[in-house]
Amino acid sequence: MKAVIRMKTLFGLAILMLTFIQGAVAQEVDFAAAAFEANFTIDSTFTRDGGKTFEVSASGEAGEYGKVYLSYIFTDNLDLDDGGEFTGFAWTQNGETVVTGSIQGAYFKQGSIFKLYSWDITSDRKLNMAIGEIDFVAGTIKADVREVVVD
Repeated sequence: MKAVIRMKTLFGLAILMLTFIQGAVAQEVDFAAAAFEANFTIDSTFTRDGGKTFEVSASGEAGEYGKVYLSYIFTDNLDLDDGGEFTGFAWTQNGETVVTGSIQGAYFKQGSIFKLYSWDITSDRKLNMAIGEIDFVAGTIKADVREVVVD
């Protein structure tokens, strides 16, 4: 009888802990404004190490930022074969104002397209979330970008 009560107590505590953990981990992301489109043309791509790491340079238009220049480094440190991670750098100049950005995210190959998911911080203290795709055949990069409200 005591064993049954202990089991029920342990089970109840386990359920309570799972509920608490789920609530504590859940986060809501608030966005500042409507998404803007970013459309780029790939200017160059190359590898220095026989195909393990790829570097891409691109330029194009990105919403309020206007003309933007990007550089990406794509790696596959987890040996996923059809996915991996990337880092990058972006910059733009509007009159005398220069804005730079640090880019980091993950990619997954879907057919001939690479899907991109990234979180990017800019020198004007904005955090952006971008979801897009690279089409190396067409030579394009397209993304929907949303600014995240940072408290």
